[in-house]
Amino acid sequence: MTSAKILIVDDEPQIRRVLRTTLTSHGYTVAEARTGDEALEQIRGERPDLILLDVNMPGVSGLETCREIRSSSDIPIIMLTVRGTERDKVQALDAGADDYVVKPFGSEELMARIRAGLRRAAPAESLPPFVSNDLTIDFERRSVLLKGEAVRLTPKEFELLRHLVANQGKAQGHRRLLQAVWGPDYGEETEYLRVFINQLRKKIEPDPKNPRFIHTDPWVGYRFEPPAEKSRSSRSEK
Repeated sequence: MTSAKILIVDDEPQIRRVLRTTLTSHGYTVAEARTGDEALEQIRGERPDLILLDVNMPGVSGLETCREIRSSSDIPIIMLTVRGTERDKVQALDAGADDYVVKPFGSEELMARIRAGLRRAAPAESLPPFVSNDLTIDFERRSVLLKGEAVRLTPKEFELLRHLVANQGKAQGHRRLLQAVWGPDYGEETEYLRVFINQLRKKIEPDPKNPRFIHTDPWVGYRFEPPAEKSRSSRSEK
């Protein structure tokens, strides 16, 4: 998807210049913003396909900007920062970021992260809708209803949910989930899964603290398996 438009949000001119050169050399269209406010204004005018967002900016921080974008949009967001602790990564992902890159980074790493951010679930496998007493998922329409109320998922959240439902009843290991949803360059970022599973539970579980749909298999990974007596999934009827 080299025709994609990428918005760079960073207050440092040199960083923006380097990123612009790298991205345009790979065929991407580039827009720039120096602050979070500028970024929000640009997004209102013309939607980019992906956002590279610096965490540390004067005024509105990158985390605040990310939360604001995520409140009304599912645009893929990759956070850029000089801080690389797990706590920093979790904060970025909790704010709504899809991915996280630590400065300084190589161009190949960045391109791999961008490709992962732009990819969507492959349409080859058609999944029937999942329907239970509380939860309805229509994979073709990419719609989710919890007790009849629409639930908005980010692209990565939906891809993760899709993969879990497609393999319902089977524990999915951390590496397998990461590579299925983010791509083959991933496998060790278990904090990503902890955050995204937590977000999914908040959105689709009637009681997130006592999940009925997304279960944790200790030391293995995660499994989608709704209560059999309440599930009306066409897959479970086979």
